Amino acid sequence: MKRVAPPLTKRARELRNNATPAERAVWRQLRHVSPRFTRQLPIGPFIADFACRTARIVVELDGRSHDATEAYDAARTRYLEAQGWTVLRFANEYAREWPEGVAGACQQAAEAGGTHPRPLPEEGGGKRNEPKTHKMLD
Repeated sequence: MKRVAPPLTKRARELRNNATPAERAVWRQLRHVSPRFTRQLPIGPFIADFACRTARIVVELDGRSHDATEAYDAARTRYLEAQGWTVLRFANEYAREWPEGVAGACQQAAEAGGTHPRPLPEEGGGKRNEPKTHKMLD
C-alpha cells in the first residue's frame, strides 16, 4: 500500500482536531458501530469525512460551501467510485439535526457490504498459495 503524503496526513489530522458541529454529532454515533468507521481518511488526493474501509464506503457531509463546488464534488465522487468506494452524501444541517439517522444509514450501508462491483483479487493473482513448509535444521 502506498504511503500517504505527509502534507495530506497533516491536513487530515487538522480536520480531525477541528471537526464541524455536524461531523462531531455524527462521529458520536458512528464511533461505536461495527463495521468500523474512521474520520478524515486520506484516499488518493482527497480526504473523506468518514470512511468504512471494510465496506469501502465514504461518507461526506456537505455544507453551504459545497454549493459552489458541485463540479469539484462530482469529480471527487467519480475518482472515489473509480477506486471502488461508494459515496454517501448528507447535508450538514440534516447531520446536525438528525445524527442518529445519518449514522444509521451509514451503518446499514456498511453492513450490506460488498458494494464494490469488482471484488479485489486474491493474493497471488487469484491463485491460493499453498502453505509453505520449512525444514527444521538439526
